[in-house]
Amino acid sequence: MTGPAGGELASIVDLGHDGRGVARLGGKAVFVAGALPGETVRIRRQRRGRRHDEAELLEVVTASPERVTAPCPAFGRCGGCALQHLAPAAQIAAKGRQLLAELARIGRVTPERTLAPLTGPTLGYRRRARIGAKYLTRKGRAIVGFREQDSPHLADLEACPVLAAPLDGMLGALAALIGSLSIPALVPQIEVAVADAATVLVLRVLAPLGPGDAERLVAFAARHGVEFWLQEAGPDSARPLTGAGTALSYRLAGFDLTLGFGPLDFVQVNAALNERMVELALELLEPGRDEAVLDLFCGLGNFTLPLARHCGSVLGIEGDAALVARARDNAARNGLGNVRFKVANLAADLRGEPWAGERFARVLLDPPRAGAVEVLPLVARSRPRRVVYISCHPGTLARDAGLLVHEHGFRLLAAGVMDMFPHTAHVESVAVFEPAR
Repeated sequence: MTGPAGGELASIVDLGHDGRGVARLGGKAVFVAGALPGETVRIRRQRRGRRHDEAELLEVVTASPERVTAPCPAFGRCGGCALQHLAPAAQIAAKGRQLLAELARIGRVTPERTLAPLTGPTLGYRRRARIGAKYLTRKGRAIVGFREQDSPHLADLEACPVLAAPLDGMLGALAALIGSLSIPALVPQIEVAVADAATVLVLRVLAPLGPGDAERLVAFAARHGVEFWLQEAGPDSARPLTGAGTALSYRLAGFDLTLGFGPLDFVQVNAALNERMVELALELLEPGRDEAVLDLFCGLGNFTLPLARHCGSVLGIEGDAALVARARDNAARNGLGNVRFKVANLAADLRGEPWAGERFARVLLDPPRAGAVEVLPLVARSRPRRVVYISCHPGTLARDAGLLVHEHGFRLLAAGVMDMFPHTAHVESVAVFEPAR
């Protein structure tokens, strides 16, 4: 990469949690978007703070051998990805180092064993996404895309190589469709849900459709093999544009399971990696055929139902009543009679819950970004033989790992990362615990 003269020379020594390169200049950290560890770069400081500065990358003087050409022409402008300029193997290696550093710094723990990274497809993987839309009055057209880097504005995208087919090449056509509607300025968002056999696009609409709009949407859906839903208010208002709507589902072939989900339900975004993650979780948990297992933050049964195939009984707990209803339907659909589901607020005091006093030989945790700190005492009281913790945030995993080890008498057997979100700075990880005595 070439660039203008001037600016400061800097050596990039690390990769920040957001994917920016980190330099040390004058005793201060300087964050540089687009720079990689091991590189010498020329920068211009843009924002100065007491603890760190932010700088613009002007030129890569000496490139890292792990630098690659980004597969998307919008990279560097679109904020959907942060690491397309770094080879995928180097991305996941950096995330592994970040996980171990967070465990040591925040939790004061080190795993006895580091698991090999779990990897999958790096493009065309994203089956769930929220995409912005905006009508540009001065230009007389709409744009569709993710937010730009460090900006509230939308990136104007024709395609997105990380989205699952058929959405990967459809964004420009979607923008033209929205621009053709009678309410183009009142469609601010599109929720994408790609199932195994169908694709649903949920349009957030701030006003009723006008004359001819439904016909335009139906024609587009037929041409592109998608189905439109409309959401006029909160998530509960989402309805199919026509008919009853296609039932969405995904298959976990290794467990002979089919799981249904709604277009706004939470599902893991990377279908191929999700199945490998479920297989890994069960391998690490080692449930016995006669054992009782507890699955906390169970959602619609992504781990619960595979567990039911391999243990005596499993109890899934989730705070979202709609997801629990979906999980029960999924258990019935797959003929599983050894699984129960309960609705409970897992951020509250659970001592009054009837199931909280039960004993479980194995526990699986899959909490949101906030982590699982409130349920750790319950997990410890059950004295399971093994705990597997799936995490979408290394900082809260590190905090909770420290509590399990230093306060609740567990040892951290193993930990590792999983490439659920290639090309982004998101870190998905797994940790395994056993009682220390």
